[in-house]
Amino acid sequence: MKLPVIILACLFVLNAGAQTALQLVRTIPLPGVSGRIDHMVVDTQGHRLFMAALGNDTVEVMDIETGKHLQTISGCSEPQGLVFLPKFNRLFIANGGSDELKIYDGGKFQLLKTIGSLSDADNARFDATDNRVYVGYGSGALGGFDTNGVQVANIPLDGHPESFQLEKKGNRIFVNVPGDRSVAVIDRTQQKVMTKWRLEAAHSNFPMALDEANHRLFIGCRSPARLLVLDTTSGKTVAQVEISGDADDVFYDAKRQRVYVSCGEGFLDVIQCNAGDHYERIAHEPTRGGARTCFFLPDSDRLYLAVPKRFGQDAEIRVYQPQ
Repeated sequence: MKLPVIILACLFVLNAGAQTALQLVRTIPLPGVSGRIDHMVVDTQGHRLFMAALGNDTVEVMDIETGKHLQTISGCSEPQGLVFLPKFNRLFIANGGSDELKIYDGGKFQLLKTIGSLSDADNARFDATDNRVYVGYGSGALGGFDTNGVQVANIPLDGHPESFQLEKKGNRIFVNVPGDRSVAVIDRTQQKVMTKWRLEAAHSNFPMALDEANHRLFIGCRSPARLLVLDTTSGKTVAQVEISGDADDVFYDAKRQRVYVSCGEGFLDVIQCNAGDHYERIAHEPTRGGARTCFFLPDSDRLYLAVPKRFGQDAEIRVYQPQ
């Protein structure tokens, strides 16, 4: 009769961890948004959240202080990657449907410039060191643009790039190339791929997060569903942990040494990083099918999850407070 008691005790501990790792503090309804939702970015000074509503061909703007929907930016075509530059008050939108990178004024959202010929324009990141916006596109390239939209770099890759991360204290860019089952390592100064790290334990590597201080790279894979942990000094996989399916965003919380993984299967997973490269999933938060993109803002200690319209329920942004 002791075994059921032990099982119940274990279940209690797991449920307690799930309840305390994340607390839902706000929901921002998006009744006019339908279809798939892609990535998000935050304007911390203006307290605004920008969300790429890919299936709706719009970018939605929310006030993260009041929780109100502010504006809809139309004229997009399958928007995917977003970059906001507060210094220049400009919003860059990578449009996969029209193969364009569009630059908008960050006040009234007037279109300033359109850069074409970027097939399947996808993820976008800002390099604060060189004031460049990088965009992954095509069958294998990372394009670099200055703050006025002038292309200043083009780095060939062996497949379409998905998520990528830039070192702040180094010169490397780590790029997920799922078609090649690898992570490409780019030297920004030389503007070329220096090496590739093959992924053996899992593939379909889409989302990525970087813990630069501890030399760890977190790779979300879909086949099988695993979070791979790579040592950035050697490129070797030092750990792996089971996650939910269809992961599309990964963020690292340095304060708590945790990784947040948003998964389209309908779960938000929280992975705790322990000493000695030991990792465990401490929360498995149910969300909604298709809710696979999120954004973690350390400054305000908030995690934003994009939840698409499904099962008769409107789209929304769920705001979580990590505990």
